[in-house]
Amino acid sequence: MTTLVLDTGALIALDRGDRRVWSKFRLAVGESHTVQVPTPALAQAWRGGNRQARLANALKGAREVPLDSQAARRAGVLCGETDTADIVDASVVVAAIEAEHEGAVEVLTSDGGDLRHLLIAVNSSARVVNV
Repeated sequence: MTTLVLDTGALIALDRGDRRVWSKFRLAVGESHTVQVPTPALAQAWRGGNRQARLANALKGAREVPLDSQAARRAGVLCGETDTADIVDASVVVAAIEAEHEGAVEVLTSDGGDLRHLLIAVNSSARVVNV
């Protein structure tokens, strides 16, 4: 089974009604794949309930992945090892690494270069899908 991990750019695309991203999302949900949303990415994308009905609707079909203390430390170490400061990207990568224990992982992002750099640094097999 494939897990789809959404970063901030993918969440914003869902919120804006991007057909390509919605298609990918619906396909994953329809095929009973796991869709994960790391909570730091959600925090970066969320700006207000009434204005974000599309995103709120999408979140009903996703599993929110909290940034607990262990994941926060892993994300911090990853930032330190790769000389990057984007803790949200690092938390997306930490979620992807954890999901790899269950099978294939795709990361849906608008920031493919930075995420790819982090995924390579941890020898992840997750596939980056640019939106």
